[in-house]
Amino acid sequence: MHVGGITDEGVAQLRRRIGVPYPHPVPPHYLVPNEDAFRQVAQAYGDDNPLWCDPDYAAKTRWEGVIAPPPLVGGDTVVGENEVTTLDPDIKELLRGDPIRGAHAFYGGSFREWWGPMRPGTRMTRRNALVGVNDKESEFADRAVHEWTAEVFAEADGPVLAAQYRLMIRTDREKATERKKYDETRIEPYSDEQLAEIDAVYAGERERRRGDAPRYWEDVAEGDELGPLVKGPLRVTDMICWHVGMGMGLYGVRALRLGYDQRQKMPRFFRPDDLNIPDVQQRVHWDPEWARAAGNPAMYDYGRMREVWLIHLCTDWMGDDAWLWKLDCEFRKFNYVGDTHWMRGRVTRKYMTDGDRPAVDCDVWGENQRGQVTTPGHATILLPSREHGDVQLPDAPGEATTCQQTLDALVDRFASS
Repeated sequence: MHVGGITDEGVAQLRRRIGVPYPHPVPPHYLVPNEDAFRQVAQAYGDDNPLWCDPDYAAKTRWEGVIAPPPLVGGDTVVGENEVTTLDPDIKELLRGDPIRGAHAFYGGSFREWWGPMRPGTRMTRRNALVGVNDKESEFADRAVHEWTAEVFAEADGPVLAAQYRLMIRTDREKATERKKYDETRIEPYSDEQLAEIDAVYAGERERRRGDAPRYWEDVAEGDELGPLVKGPLRVTDMICWHVGMGMGLYGVRALRLGYDQRQKMPRFFRPDDLNIPDVQQRVHWDPEWARAAGNPAMYDYGRMREVWLIHLCTDWMGDDAWLWKLDCEFRKFNYVGDTHWMRGRVTRKYMTDGDRPAVDCDVWGENQRGQVTTPGHATILLPSREHGDVQLPDAPGEATTCQQTLDALVDRFASS
């Protein structure tokens, strides 16, 4: 009998769901995003690149107009109307419940790909499906399962533009609790000198942005460094600004009567505050008492914030004529309010991909003021070339032209990985 946690039977049931599309439960924050939405999203993570924000500037680039910053094109609940809106009874039954309920789940990492630019006024669709279920060894539990979910985004009646692959790591809750992975962390006050050092990096950020000066592939060498780009010290204010541009994320937190409606649908997501007023568990990100009650020394960010900061690092370095094709990262440690992150990178490989596309691979990472790498990752960037010309945009997996074809190709990719 299945009593909870990870079992062979539960994993087998989970695998039966691979490739089965289902509707996303939260509507998009932007239904038809325009230049204003592009600017709001970019500013939410501290980026004022005129390619996303200034139509007059963007008109003079190779894109001949404003394009969306990469974090907006897919990912979570920013854009994308469900292509699948209803499920037949057999599929509903297949997707009902959690086959390994009782296993702890945490957001371990994200992998993103972009295949084409998003223009103002584009209506986006999406399809979501589990694409991979892999047994893995874990350093803090006897058994772990890696669940890979793909979210694929396309223009309505148009080409696929991007995808995000979300890694949820599932472990046996009791055994994971027995072996604490994180030590108690202390966030020290900053001296005036430390703040001045951070401010000096901020002051030079626009000058370091490559912008309209092409970074040609021939001028790049393995070992070249990206950044640094500084983000912090993290404030609750920064997370408020994040939500203004990005929305409220997967839980779809709402205000007032709409919050009441959400509480009727998700009562377990709420608990009373010190005035006995029900509030969302997401409050751990902006309330120190709630964060400590959850076992953390301080409030902390969302992992996706650091993912987006790594995207910002790449787009500042590569210039407006290049194309960020792929980026992945892991979320290994928390980023607490008061922490400062230095986003850095290094070119590790320079090559021609698909025979005719000049590309570079980079290691990228976020490192806090304690010298801890919290967010290691990788990026692949396509660069313009004096010999080969402008960047040629990459093809979707399997040369897919629809969201469903892309999901099918991704199932094959994850099965062979």
